[in-house]
Amino acid sequence: MMQLLKYYQVETSRKFSDFIALKGALKVDLNIFLERTVREKEKIVQIIAYCLMPTHIHLILKQLVDEGISKYYGNILNSYSRYFNTKHDRKGPLWEGKFKNVLVDTDEQLLHLTRYLHLNPVTAFLVDRPEEWSLSSFNEYLGYPKGLKLCEYEGLIKKDPSYRKFVSDRVTYQQELAKIKTLLLEEN
Repeated sequence: MMQLLKYYQVETSRKFSDFIALKGALKVDLNIFLERTVREKEKIVQIIAYCLMPTHIHLILKQLVDEGISKYYGNILNSYSRYFNTKHDRKGPLWEGKFKNVLVDTDEQLLHLTRYLHLNPVTAFLVDRPEEWSLSSFNEYLGYPKGLKLCEYEGLIKKDPSYRKFVSDRVTYQQELAKIKTLLLEEN
């Protein structure tokens, strides 16, 4: 999925599976090949933050061309669905409903949105601290990317030492909200 997120940042008519086959023929590291390929083309979206969860995906994107986000999401979700259905010998849709989007108007709104996104695995009690979740951009924000680098946002929160504290200070609060939400949903 991480490689799909990177690959479909650019306009392409080539399926990801064809790209992987090409990489295999060239016998090169996929992540390096992917970095080079994406760097050389015009992007349709810029990834500001991400968090891949077991049942859903959170992305904060900046649209760079008209309909860029819709094209991007369509490519990612269709490609992953084809892969998953082939791998598990199944048919039919994999995703429930359309993706949800919110227009981010201010840097402050963006800052709080990234915190919410990076706390998602902690809120779901999958890890104790956001830096333990390898499938999010939190470690990239701290300047310690693990694996494929996806984020390109160089704004006010990138590599800011106070960002870790800003996020960590809300761990308990966010977990309590999640518990309350669960209790309220169970009573209805």
